[in-house]
Amino acid sequence: MQPRKRTFLKVVGALAATPFALRAFAQAGYPNKPIKIIAPVQPGGGVDLVARTIAERLGKALDQAIIVENQSGGGGVIASLATARAAPDGYTLMVGYVGTHGTNPAVRKLPYDAIKDFTPIAMVGGTPNILVVPPSLPVSTLKEFVQYVKANPGKLSYGSSGPGTLTHLAMEQLKVAADLDIQHVPYRGIGPAITDILGGQTQALFPGLAAALPHIKAGKMKPLAITGPRRDKLVPDVPTFEESGYPGFDGVQWYGIVGPANLPVPIVKRLNEEINKLLESPELRQRLSGEALEPMPMSPEQFGRYMRDDIARWSRLAKARNIEITE
Repeated sequence: MQPRKRTFLKVVGALAATPFALRAFAQAGYPNKPIKIIAPVQPGGGVDLVARTIAERLGKALDQAIIVENQSGGGGVIASLATARAAPDGYTLMVGYVGTHGTNPAVRKLPYDAIKDFTPIAMVGGTPNILVVPPSLPVSTLKEFVQYVKANPGKLSYGSSGPGTLTHLAMEQLKVAADLDIQHVPYRGIGPAITDILGGQTQALFPGLAAALPHIKAGKMKPLAITGPRRDKLVPDVPTFEESGYPGFDGVQWYGIVGPANLPVPIVKRLNEEINKLLESPELRQRLSGEALEPMPMSPEQFGRYMRDDIARWSRLAKARNIEITE
């Protein structure tokens, strides 16, 4: 082979290998610049708390700055699109939670695919949902509540943080299971819904435990039953739905970390390992428990299955109840 031809082929081969070499080098040196975690909500609340709590501690573990960027709007659609369209290099992450990767895909036509357009990285934790009523309602158990609603068909109402949210779908699940006739009153967020149940304008609410706990402790809400496989240590006297005769109430307000699709496996593995290490920390566990959040460490594969199962669960309910949000 002629010298010029050999040189030409070497140059072509080097150029062809460059993207792979650069990508491998970038992965090996990850992270070598600040990372962004998008919180798909306004500042405040569980999603923002998880974003900032993880960002602070993960940044120290990786020895790199991690900034939190709040991108609210569209029930998480704006942030989800920004994340899905970001370069899959590990420098743009997002708090994927039950809204963006659980209930929204079940009840809305979204401009993104909650599974195909994202890489599951790590589950952080979750808080159960709890059925509460105002102290004025003459019931103390779930059984009494069901009997009371059936004795007053169509006369009672329950609030939610909005159509298609977990607080809405969880109550619809109970309506199906117990054959209840109780009216839905949607609000723009859990805050107004709590205000009205405290004032007696609505007669039931199915919020996350974190949002309800202060009012339960103050005696302004009566808890009747809690979701999940076991009682929660923060409200040990409140039975689960299964204990109360209604199995299958496993809905959780969960929070995790996701990235764009096709995130390199070594980066996913590193982030997952570091976040799971953080979740073993007594300090972080105590921080999360203060917000009624239970750590739920998983592998990326387990987290991916969890999201798929959650979407399937709420999709079945939405279809059964003919719930589709078009706004």
